[in-house]
Amino acid sequence: MSAVVLLATAVLTGCGAISGSTAGEAPTASPAATPEAAPPVAGPPVAGPSKTGSPEHQAPDAGSTAQGRSGVGAETPAPLGGLGPRTLALIPGKTRQVVVVTGAGRDANHSEAVLYRRTASGWKAGTAWPARNALNGWTDDHRVGDLRSPIGVFTLSDAGGLLPDPGTLLPYDESPGFAISGTGFVGEPLAGSFDYVIAIDYNRVPGTSPLDRTRPLGADRGGGIWLHVDHRGPTQGCVSLEEPHMRQLLRALDPAQHPVIVMGDAGSLRR
Repeated sequence: MSAVVLLATAVLTGCGAISGSTAGEAPTASPAATPEAAPPVAGPPVAGPSKTGSPEHQAPDAGSTAQGRSGVGAETPAPLGGLGPRTLALIPGKTRQVVVVTGAGRDANHSEAVLYRRTASGWKAGTAWPARNALNGWTDDHRVGDLRSPIGVFTLSDAGGLLPDPGTLLPYDESPGFAISGTGFVGEPLAGSFDYVIAIDYNRVPGTSPLDRTRPLGADRGGGIWLHVDHRGPTQGCVSLEEPHMRQLLRALDPAQHPVIVMGDAGSLRR
C-alpha cells in the first residue's frame, strides 16, 4: 500500500507520521528534557499535578519504560487476558490496573483492548473495546519506519491532547502541539486523532509531556507510541481507541494504581 502524505502542524515521529510521510506515531515535542544515561526502568508513574481519586476513576465494569522491562510482581492473580508466564512476570507487583491490547496475529492491525482491575480475588475485566494498531502488525524489536507496534509491558505515566483534560488523574498536557491534519493509509482524515492521548512509556522519559522527544534507547528505536483517538485506519505504531473509550480510559486510570499496558499479538502475549 502506498503511503499517503500527511500534513501536520509539526514533524511527526510516532502516532502521526515519520518525517511527514504516513499515518501512525506521535508529534514533535516541545523542547526535550535532558536524556538519561540509561533507559528508565519500569516503576511507579511520576506523580503529576495533585489530583484526588474518586469513584469515576475506577476501571469501568472492572478492574518499563522499555519493552520487556521487569518489575517482577509477587503473587499475580490469574487469569489476566490469556497472558503467559513470561509476560505476567513483567507486570510490577504493585500494579492494580492493566490495559491488555491483543491482536489476532503478528501482522494484524485490528486489535482489542480490555482494562483489568486487580482485586483480592483476581483480575476483573472491563468491557472489551475495539482497537487498531500499526499497519504491519506487531514486533519485538520496533524500529523507526517499520510500521509495527512494539510488543511488551509498558507503564502509563502521562496524558495530553488538543482538547481540555476530561478529568484524568494522570498529568495532562493540553497543547496546540497535538493538532494534526491530512489523511491516513486508507484516505481517512486524521483530524482529531490527538484530541486525547496517553503516552505509552516505550523509549521515552516518564513524567514528561507526550510531546517530549527524548529517546533513551536512541532515535532509531522509534518513539511517540501513544494510545489515541481512532481515525478509522491503521497507525504507524500507536494503539487507537474510539473517542468515548479514550475518555473513559483517561478517567479510569489512576497513577496510585501504577497502571501498565500489555500489548502485542495473542501468540506473543501467551509466552
